[in-house]
Amino acid sequence: MSIFQQGVTLEQANKMCENTLVSHLGIEFTAIGEDFIEAKMPVDHRTHQPMGLLHGGASVALAETMGSVGAVCCLDSSKQYCVGLEINANHIKSTRSGFVFGTARPIHLGKKTQVWEIKIMNEQKELVCVSRITMAILDKK
Repeated sequence: MSIFQQGVTLEQANKMCENTLVSHLGIEFTAIGEDFIEAKMPVDHRTHQPMGLLHGGASVALAETMGSVGAVCCLDSSKQYCVGLEINANHIKSTRSGFVFGTARPIHLGKKTQVWEIKIMNEQKELVCVSRITMAILDKK
């Protein structure tokens, strides 16, 4: 049984990110499973730091995007919404080109908080970054 409400689709996940930082960075959701969401991001001029490597902030933007979209898709959006409370990231390996691929899975789905772990891999399936985001679940007024 899926953790996501109302059978969210890739089209819906990508649509909610149009005209945002997410689309500017080229982030695209690629898969939604029973308990995970996946996305990819190009490693190019938009996501490089001055030394030509993937910018750590771009990895964090990918992780926050995936955790946030995953979290909101677990809620009844007519009653609740979520905001990021805390995020951390460990940058394990650098990469210069191609794509990175993220997989986000929940560690905790509570009534008032959610915690998601995001692993970002390069094209060789090597770990580039591991991140964890805590989301606050708020009731709509």
